[in-house]
Amino acid sequence: MKEWSLNRRSVVKAMLLGSAAPWLLNSTAFAGSCDDHVVRLGATASPDTMNPFATWGSWWPTTFTYDCLVGVDAQRHSDRRGFAEDWSVADDSVTWTFKIWPGMKWSDGKPATARDVAFTYNYLRDSIGKPEELNVGWNNTSGLEHIQSITPVDDETLRIVTKVPTLWPINNTTLIVPEHIWTDISYGDARATFPNNPPLVGTGPMIVSEFRRSQFVRLTPNQHFRTGQPGTAGMIFNIFPTVDSVAQGLKSGDLDYGLGLVAAQWTDLSKDPAISVGQSRTENRVFLAFNTLSEKGAGSTKALQDSAFRDAIGYAIDEKSIVDRAMRGHADPGVGLVPPVATDYYSDLSDIKRHFDLAEAGRRLDAAGYRDRDGDGVREDKEGKSFQLELITSSGGTNGVIPITALQLIADWLGQIGVPVTVTQLDDSAFGARWQAPDNGGGGWDLLVDSNWLSPVPSDLLALGSGKAVGTNNRSYWRNEKFDSLVSQVEVTVDAKKCRELLDQAVRLIYTEAPYIVLCYPFMLEAHRKDCFEGWGTKDMMSMWGYFPFDRLRSL
Repeated sequence: MKEWSLNRRSVVKAMLLGSAAPWLLNSTAFAGSCDDHVVRLGATASPDTMNPFATWGSWWPTTFTYDCLVGVDAQRHSDRRGFAEDWSVADDSVTWTFKIWPGMKWSDGKPATARDVAFTYNYLRDSIGKPEELNVGWNNTSGLEHIQSITPVDDETLRIVTKVPTLWPINNTTLIVPEHIWTDISYGDARATFPNNPPLVGTGPMIVSEFRRSQFVRLTPNQHFRTGQPGTAGMIFNIFPTVDSVAQGLKSGDLDYGLGLVAAQWTDLSKDPAISVGQSRTENRVFLAFNTLSEKGAGSTKALQDSAFRDAIGYAIDEKSIVDRAMRGHADPGVGLVPPVATDYYSDLSDIKRHFDLAEAGRRLDAAGYRDRDGDGVREDKEGKSFQLELITSSGGTNGVIPITALQLIADWLGQIGVPVTVTQLDDSAFGARWQAPDNGGGGWDLLVDSNWLSPVPSDLLALGSGKAVGTNNRSYWRNEKFDSLVSQVEVTVDAKKCRELLDQAVRLIYTEAPYIVLCYPFMLEAHRKDCFEGWGTKDMMSMWGYFPFDRLRSL
């Protein structure tokens, strides 16, 4: 890799001046060179502590240091196992057995065993119901209410017995921590003040050795990693206030990998012969939500509560045009709740799928009683009252995922069928307050565009429609007893075929009722340089659910 020219340095300096990270100008964390064999990443992530019990914001980089027992990656890729090398469930559907890697060690050289897993889960479980319950961070008590017992049979065998059939033992993404570090930490400290200062002690390939908030995280290779010490000299995870800095770092050669790029940056980087660009499917979904409330917090018209009205609107939205024109091709067109990356559960719903047809949308609105009675080009509701819908969204474009162009397209299409729409952009805080539960001050809007990225766990895939998630993941406030019953059945099912059948029923039900129109499934846009390291992934350069590929990158 060539060093920067003075001219290139001055350009990036000008770019960084006025940003929230002027320290980067002279930082060896940012300045890159192939010679030191250190992988430099850039992202707009914002880890605030290295304590996974106290924050949701530190998945990156703690996932490079700690393992999940199983988790997402291990179920999708046989070469990306976590703390457990293998697992099985008995015929009773409640007794799970996990085989821990034999001879595995923590990064400080102490044995890493089934006892550490049991400690981590029981540490969480025993806090349930206490004033200082561990429910505020990535490592939390959710799902543990279904667990009967967690027992280390021996150093290499863990047994989990659940109260009801549930996939929680393999689907949870709790980070396994060492008992000898955490055993004396109180619940109050774990959920608040314990900083878990570096160097951390983990079983992952890269160990957090230095953390400077809003600046960078330095990681060093784990010499005790179960498949051998990684082939690089370490990692530096650079934290930027904007993705512009990520793109510039890739172009200059001071970053080896960056993620969260926008389409224009991705296109620009694709023209650089020293850079490889990629786009990964994720569980993210961008959707249009209808406010289905009928009382407190209801929208401006009762039409929003009518599934026939919502279904008709679905025919007036061209998901493919949103992908082509707003997302510049960097997404899959939306259909149902399940994104294509969740291959075990995805369906294109071809037999019930709506098609873009403004005339059909108009016919369905007429049939449902929403006609233009006075010929002014604007439809009235069933009571003869004219209405105009307000569409709200975040001024950050749903966290930078979807551009304003998509909202303009939606407003234009609905206007063409006689349903006028105004678009209101709110700052993140005000936007978040609007979709809270009515008892918490939320509601009072008509349409909403937002994004939602949860795990591929069946219950998470259905969370947008769950009655239990109103005011959190369920933005539309929609409630349906049959749907909630299907969710409950999914949550207590371990048979893969039965789970798929139940989930498919739920997805079809909510698609027909149309409290949401899923607009698209955005790709994660990423890029890496070609001149320092090899071993990057093809479908996903970097996993969104684990430490891949930092266990296997090699210097060129």
